[in-house]
Amino acid sequence: MHRQVGGFVAKAKKKVAGKLHGAVDGAAHGALHGALHGERIEDYAMMGDCETAALVSKEGSIDWLCWPTFSSAACFAALLGTRDHGFWQIVPKGKVKATRREYEGHTLIVETTFETREGEVCLIDFMPPRERHSHVVRIVRGVRGRVSMQMDLAIRFDYGRTIPWVTRTADGLRAIAGMDMVTLRTKARLRGEGMTTRSDFTVRKGETMSFTLTSSSSLEKSPPELSVDKALAETQRFWSKWSRKNAYAGPYAEAVERSLITLKAMTYRPSGGIVAAVTTSLPERIGGARNWDYRYCWLRDTAFTLLILMQASYVDEAVEWRKWLLRAIAGAPDQVQTIYGICGERQLVEWQADWLPGYENSSPVRIGNAAVDQFQLDVFGEVSSALSRVPQAEDEIRVSAASVQAALIDHLCKVWPNPDEGIWETRGGAQHFTHSKVMAWVALDRAIRHHEQFDGKGDVKRWKKNREMLHREICKKGFDKKLNSFVQSYGSKQLDASCLRIGLVGFLPMDDPRIIGTVEAIERRLMKDGFVERYDTKKTKDGLVGGEGAFLACSFWLVTNLWLIGRKEDAKAMFERLLALRNDVGLLSEEYDPIGKRMVGNFPQALSHIALIHSAFAMSGLWRPEQNAAAESASRRKK
Repeated sequence: MHRQVGGFVAKAKKKVAGKLHGAVDGAAHGALHGALHGERIEDYAMMGDCETAALVSKEGSIDWLCWPTFSSAACFAALLGTRDHGFWQIVPKGKVKATRREYEGHTLIVETTFETREGEVCLIDFMPPRERHSHVVRIVRGVRGRVSMQMDLAIRFDYGRTIPWVTRTADGLRAIAGMDMVTLRTKARLRGEGMTTRSDFTVRKGETMSFTLTSSSSLEKSPPELSVDKALAETQRFWSKWSRKNAYAGPYAEAVERSLITLKAMTYRPSGGIVAAVTTSLPERIGGARNWDYRYCWLRDTAFTLLILMQASYVDEAVEWRKWLLRAIAGAPDQVQTIYGICGERQLVEWQADWLPGYENSSPVRIGNAAVDQFQLDVFGEVSSALSRVPQAEDEIRVSAASVQAALIDHLCKVWPNPDEGIWETRGGAQHFTHSKVMAWVALDRAIRHHEQFDGKGDVKRWKKNREMLHREICKKGFDKKLNSFVQSYGSKQLDASCLRIGLVGFLPMDDPRIIGTVEAIERRLMKDGFVERYDTKKTKDGLVGGEGAFLACSFWLVTNLWLIGRKEDAKAMFERLLALRNDVGLLSEEYDPIGKRMVGNFPQALSHIALIHSAFAMSGLWRPEQNAAAESASRRKK
């Protein structure tokens, strides 16, 4: 006979659910459900099982977890609201004198040590490599003395909207709502208190208390019990073995390894797709409306990631990404999207979770991403570049990647004269963005070289003609002589940090005066408080209100440019200053607020870590831009 935990009966459940569903503003919501719960973004560490990920704070609270996948609805959403939107905290009951945190060795196992007057405990958090079910395992290990602990668990499905029906089991509890089921197993004694499950327990030196939370379908039997010790050992082996493949041996080995592990953790293992971040709607400015859902796969970001993984000798991931790409873009080339779901889904409808007040009252909270419908020309360049390098899979899907590349390039020859929404996915209307045109040139250039090298059957003569036309047009319309810089779009007087990529992709040599002029102009006009902004939001009509923080990837792009044009001391100084922004476990968000001195934007951000690794490889002499004969010739003519 099951017994209810948490004391909620049907009537009480309906009443609270009604409050959660109510359309109220952020202030009213906070009054109804208590103070906002989320910590500073940099106070979180990530753990994951390569199919989803959780964020745990320095206070031992898991405030974000989407189950069973990255893009599923969250069962812990306190990061974007209050404790009533779901969280799981384990922390000493008494005053904590000091807290320190780190990843165990070369793994994704988070160790948080709490020091109190009575003693010291270590909280070990991890998600084992998934087999059938996904688990979050939390082990409290006594280090010194005798410490009283408290565990609070509030499961809320559907991004904090749905309170489950909770029942006690022989070894814990089970929470069910619709098809969702979460099972908690522990030897600790549990009780219900205010719609929350609580446990008070004590650990002494050498003792442990473990908690395992498991996701499954309510239509199935409860999943079998997990062996905690075996799961911990397997998780250690998995990440240590993967880390040993890393080929980088330069001076920034620790930062590169942690970034690579982070990227691996953001890879959806069943499909090979790579998400841009594991969160949605962490604001680009606190209190602002630039809040987006990044739990999907951008062709641009995944292509960047794969080139980095290849550089670090992670070939298997590159092959799996190729398979994902071929599945995702199957069909007519004119149907290629910028964003796909983790399994290649095409429908990513954007909507707003009105019951969530947002991170520090930064609303709206968006689910899905309307940028899926945008035309972004630059993705052709990233995809073509990646396809030219990634090794062939043994079981290619239907057609070879070379054939897919040829079809894409044939389509590109028709559409590159059109305006697009650009790399930053602005919502102010299509323009002839310079960076987009450069990446269209890259697509043609890489396809030409790939097909010439492997005797492909593409229309190379046509491609060469378009490549030459594009190069001339970009140099004529995308470069402003008075500014001595490439500009945001044809005829514009505005600068854009995306132009820092022009030399890096080999469009012109790094010693070309136009590249050096662009680097210096961006340094003068887009550098604010020591960081590079994407563009001036006050002068660019991007269709959005409010400003944003400094985009970290852009600052790393400047580092790489400075190094390659010979300003090595400046590059090194800036790179090490950027490294210092990483949190205590080596993670970076999308942006940084230099005024508030805090991270902003979704977290952790793949593109920030990609750019970090790229800079490290360049500064270690392990990477240089691809040389292109046509670009070299154009540069010589200019000189």
